[in-house]
Amino acid sequence: MIDTKDLIEHPEKYRASQRARQEDESLVDLVISAQQTRNEAIARFESLRAEQKAFGKQVAQASGEEKDRLLAEVKDLSQRVKTAEAASNEAEETFRTLQRRVPNPIHDGVPPGGEDDFDVLRTEGTPRDFAAEGFTPKDHLELAESLGAVDMERGAKTSGARFYFLQGVGARLELAMMQMGMDQALAAGFTPMITPTLVRPETMQGTGFDVEHDDEIYRLERDDLYLTGTSEVAIAGYHADEILDLADGPSRIAGWSTCYRREAGSHGKDTRGILRVHQFNKLEMFVYCSAEDSTAEHDRLLAWEEQMLAKMELPYRVVDIAAGDLGMSAARKFDCEGWVPSQETYRELTSTSDCTTFQARRLNIRERRTADDGAKAGTRPVATLNGTLATTRWLVAILENHQQADGSVRVPEALRPYLGGQEVLEPIR
Repeated sequence: MIDTKDLIEHPEKYRASQRARQEDESLVDLVISAQQTRNEAIARFESLRAEQKAFGKQVAQASGEEKDRLLAEVKDLSQRVKTAEAASNEAEETFRTLQRRVPNPIHDGVPPGGEDDFDVLRTEGTPRDFAAEGFTPKDHLELAESLGAVDMERGAKTSGARFYFLQGVGARLELAMMQMGMDQALAAGFTPMITPTLVRPETMQGTGFDVEHDDEIYRLERDDLYLTGTSEVAIAGYHADEILDLADGPSRIAGWSTCYRREAGSHGKDTRGILRVHQFNKLEMFVYCSAEDSTAEHDRLLAWEEQMLAKMELPYRVVDIAAGDLGMSAARKFDCEGWVPSQETYRELTSTSDCTTFQARRLNIRERRTADDGAKAGTRPVATLNGTLATTRWLVAILENHQQADGSVRVPEALRPYLGGQEVLEPIR
């Protein structure tokens, strides 16, 4: 959640963020008003309760008619205390509800607007000129089926639309990519983690997902659990209600998990192949760090993502996502979009978000601060960040960009050791 004290002291920052996100800026004033109402209700309740305690002492010392009179007043006062307590609780709930509706304020420089208003920061690599090479590129599904790498038909028969089987070289290619990503993460000091894919509502909500209204989330109603669309959710919940020691720098975790998304509202979009599916695997970087380190850590996550894309020898561009497409938790998000030859456009392959202290406030994750003289100086919320290091969707870009005229696919050099040294994937049909 947002820092209410900061919102009250700098309301225009939050109004500007809401405008950039194309959301209602009046929410900021509603939060301020609710905070004032809450404080007044709490003060009235505490004042009446203190008065009630004082009356109790007077009654204990009184006798006769005076005691009867005081008892009558105490009864009336007791009712007023109950009424004030109910009003205080109601005001608290109203305030908390409004507070949770306010998204993370965006960083300076984030482009305003919606999904199509991103800024392209740079483009790396040059897409191949297949016409100059004398052939028309196939799409990833045609290539994958000829390689015996994917079976969409049986995936649909078994589980429904947007499900699939990775098999043979397809399964090996994904495992090789994920293992290469994990090795890179280990070299960078990440702790590997295989995470739960079912989480409690408070974990999902704490990460910033709206469990009541988000149509992308799968819910198991009988158990009141949610399937995660990224290991970010489980890793964020890992340290909920804990105090971390970040004296030696950020805590970095590389989470490997299967992910699930309903893809609601995507009917008719990317129905062919594995670009947009309900289930996929992903290696996710997640970082806990001090708030002042989050921007630098965000740059590091982006650099690690680009390092992986370079190893895959993929043309890509880096985009600064517009405010209205950030989601609730992110203050800034960078995507790396890989070139997809069959579509002649760039599609998202990685995403890295700086969530500042937003998630940590919701999940009560803090760090212990120490004064210069070594004395304890209390605690404060940590910052959290996340970023994709490898995912099933990458197979689309790898197959299409490295295809050859005979239908074979060249294996990127860095990936070959993870495939037993294999240099080319040959069609089997």
